[in-house]
Amino acid sequence: MNITFQRRIDRIAGSLLCRFFSLFSYRKETIDPSLKPKRILIILLSEMGSWVLAYAMFQRIEKLYPNASISVLLFKKNKEIVDILGYVPKENIITLDPSSISTLLADTIRIGLKMRQTRFDTVIDCELFHRIGSIFSFLSGAAIRVGFHPHTQEGLYQGSFINRPVMYNPYQHISQQFVTLVDAIDSSTVPKAKRLVSVRGINPPKVAIEKSEIYAMRQRLNQRLINWSDNKLVLIYPGGGLLPIRAWPLEYFCRLSSMLIQSGYALGIIGLSEDKAIADTIVSFCNHSNCVNLTGFTKSIRELITLFHIASLLITNDGGPGQFATVTPIPTIVFFGPETPLLYGSLDKKTTVFHKPLSCSPCLTAYNHRNSPCDGDNLCLKIIKVEDVFKRAQQVLKSQTP
Repeated sequence: MNITFQRRIDRIAGSLLCRFFSLFSYRKETIDPSLKPKRILIILLSEMGSWVLAYAMFQRIEKLYPNASISVLLFKKNKEIVDILGYVPKENIITLDPSSISTLLADTIRIGLKMRQTRFDTVIDCELFHRIGSIFSFLSGAAIRVGFHPHTQEGLYQGSFINRPVMYNPYQHISQQFVTLVDAIDSSTVPKAKRLVSVRGINPPKVAIEKSEIYAMRQRLNQRLINWSDNKLVLIYPGGGLLPIRAWPLEYFCRLSSMLIQSGYALGIIGLSEDKAIADTIVSFCNHSNCVNLTGFTKSIRELITLFHIASLLITNDGGPGQFATVTPIPTIVFFGPETPLLYGSLDKKTTVFHKPLSCSPCLTAYNHRNSPCDGDNLCLKIIKVEDVFKRAQQVLKSQTP
């Protein structure tokens, strides 16, 4: 299912189900406050990069509830990143396939049965007002249901069965908001979990890659980049994924790539197989043997992370690759515009953010289901100058020891 159809289902069918389930739910269950959660389910379905930003949440759970068993519910396509990060045992990962109505319905029944069999006592719904997360929270049968709630805000109806409602705050980094969800479990304040927040001391997790994997990746690169061993390798991710409005203009990537090639750096254009045409445009513009199309070159997230261990710099649009890079040694330059780094920016000190907020940005928010009113003229990204990005890239590359 495409993202527009998913939004429609969530808005129409999701609203009806939330209203129906609310008839059978009570906000104020009598729960013994001395009882600690034993079986916790984390629901974080759609955002692959958000799993990296959720690291502090899992650390918080481990500190407060060290004896609890933790499971996660996510979209099938995101399973690999959770496997790599190692937050939970593989047998505790529950996947949902939303690729079609039939798979969505079949998986919903399967997951509903599994949740009831597991007998979760606590569910933390990390979705930002996507009603499907709330629905699974209700179907779990858990006595404690934590999730974001609009409170006095209008719209964004999710039913009335979240009994640990947390006020969504668009001015706080999402990693801290995830921690607040955990603190809401035992909170008695209104709204829940009134706490001081700071991203200081929050660092991304690190993923260990074997030397043999790095060697094998380097050997594969040698077959694509014949003379790159004496050059630092810069990786470019020009794709916008499901949200093309997040992409810096392709012509800017072309000019930047050419400037890097002329400065003596090797260049690899990365992305999924469907990004091949975009990458071909950049390669054709540079017209140099040290600029190659690497779309589809890595077959898994682990291979992409291994590639990051070899390259000297990643230049990317806002999205998964920028977050995955934070678990590796590679420095990164990331472009933000339709979304804000204040909420989703990397917590990695090796990351440089280019962000020129306009009066209308960020326009992709939890309040509009990330459905921007922009006509496609993403001026917030177009005003980021190629020359400024090239200058910063040179600073990063020249600061690295040979």
